[in-house]
Amino acid sequence: MIHLWFIASLCISSSSAQAAQQFYDSTNCSTYPDTYPGSRYTCKTPQDPCETYLVFRSNQRFHNLSEISKLFNLNPDTLLQKNSHLNSSSQFLEAGKEVLIPVTCSCSGDFYQVSFRYIVPENTTFSEIACGVYEGLLKSFTLEQDNLNKTIAGAELNVPLRCACPDNSTALGKKVKYLVTYPIIRKDSDSDISAKFGISEEDFFEANDLPQFSTLFAQTTVLVPLRDGPIKITDIPESSPAPTSGFLPTLPVAKTERFKNPTSLYIAGSVIGFLLLIMAIVVSVLCIKALRKWKSESVQPFTPSTSVVMPPMRGSSTTSCLSPDFLAGIKYCLVNYSIEELRMATKDFSEETQISGSVYKGLISNLEMMIKRMRFEDTRRLIDLHSKINHINVVNLLGVCYDERDLLWSYLVFEWPKNGCLRDCLSDACNLLCWKERTQIASDIATGLHYFHRCAFPSYAHLNVSSRNIFITKDFRGKLADIAAPDNLVNGPVSEKEDIFAFGVVLLELISARENIEGKLVKDSVGFLGGAGNEGGCFEGLRSFMDPNLKDYHLAEALCLAVLAKACVADDPLHRPTMDDIMKVLAKTVSPRQPEK
Repeated sequence: MIHLWFIASLCISSSSAQAAQQFYDSTNCSTYPDTYPGSRYTCKTPQDPCETYLVFRSNQRFHNLSEISKLFNLNPDTLLQKNSHLNSSSQFLEAGKEVLIPVTCSCSGDFYQVSFRYIVPENTTFSEIACGVYEGLLKSFTLEQDNLNKTIAGAELNVPLRCACPDNSTALGKKVKYLVTYPIIRKDSDSDISAKFGISEEDFFEANDLPQFSTLFAQTTVLVPLRDGPIKITDIPESSPAPTSGFLPTLPVAKTERFKNPTSLYIAGSVIGFLLLIMAIVVSVLCIKALRKWKSESVQPFTPSTSVVMPPMRGSSTTSCLSPDFLAGIKYCLVNYSIEELRMATKDFSEETQISGSVYKGLISNLEMMIKRMRFEDTRRLIDLHSKINHINVVNLLGVCYDERDLLWSYLVFEWPKNGCLRDCLSDACNLLCWKERTQIASDIATGLHYFHRCAFPSYAHLNVSSRNIFITKDFRGKLADIAAPDNLVNGPVSEKEDIFAFGVVLLELISARENIEGKLVKDSVGFLGGAGNEGGCFEGLRSFMDPNLKDYHLAEALCLAVLAKACVADDPLHRPTMDDIMKVLAKTVSPRQPEK
């Protein structure tokens, strides 16, 4: 059966394009059943074997070429010869180092594969072997089909890894020699992969039957088309250095003979000055036009930059073009989880795993995750937002899941910071947040909101800031979660001032550990800062307001934060400070102190 996502790919691909080599399977390694085009690479029969490569990444268990060679039954010297960037087979490889594995790929039935033998060291699962040991170079269902009931210790498994040979009947197949099987990890993008192997993005898309700007998912594989010659994997840095700013390029200056005639010097100076004046005028006009355009664009309502293409829905009767390219334009990789995985992680979304409302906590691959259930039509906007605001003080979006049996709902999977939400931390007398940790959390949340309001383009408002939507990492750093408004600041300062008010409430909770209930905390807590009474009365009021469990706070710092909180919750939004103002105050207040001698 041809799946709807494949039809969608045909809808958005150019009808005049050359026939592609293979299909890309967007479902992850553990997806069951294994029926998607691209789950295994198809071959024409009869088909001659070809020499090609797989990419494998070093890890704690396989940390040098000697260990890796045992897994693939290769001579370490052969592996070293094919990886000229490494010095010896015993050289320690840091986790994630990519290694080329030379293989002979051949047809087996309808599919290409290269088979290896694997002795199971201990009782395990097919998913752990396929997705863990072999890093997604085959699907767990494929492994299970070839090895029924063989996951006990000592069993010998047949492991048919994915590989492919070029199709000489296509234009691309005629010009490439190798189709390297490359397993995708988070943060991989088509541009990064193309740069690693020195190929064009057009060839990459064609080799995998992908439309341009497609999203790549972790725990899947792609084919990298390479021509004849030595193969080298170039390390791509996390971020490239910023280009030198300025309007004029820097040109080499040749040595010239000095002007001997002063008149010539004056004339030359006048001409140069006149040209510089004209250039300054032109640049100013261009800057003004660009600024006007930016302002007009920044207040427009949110509109997606690409057309919405829906995710796969098996069994649906709709005739729309549906595609896993739903997340087009995202520059980092999302894991595509199955609904079965999420049900297992959350004990079928039981109350026991419910954090609040439609948010659940679950264990996936031995990692705690936060799973948010939301309406299908809201998913893309939130994903699009997170693709633009990747920030250290915002909870990371890790994956997505579409329930194909209930088309109204979908799920987003976020990281789970180890210490849970701020409200729970403040309520736990056994694990008390110290004063330094509280001021650092305040600074972290302010930094995140400042990024939303001042650094993101277009600007955004969070509109859901509270101690229950702030999460604390194992290092006691704060992260914002559950963004309620994936629209830009269409209401200008009004939306921003709502975040400022909410931040003020969080500051008061950090100081007092009391929970804001229907605004009563705000109204009852700032009276002692109204200016009435003497300075001593103000300090006494503050001491009685502070969390009684706190013993290490600095009274002057606490007063400064309390005054800042009072300004943030002012009745008139125009009297509330901006995030710029807040950052300036916190920079002076929440500064690292030198240890006492």
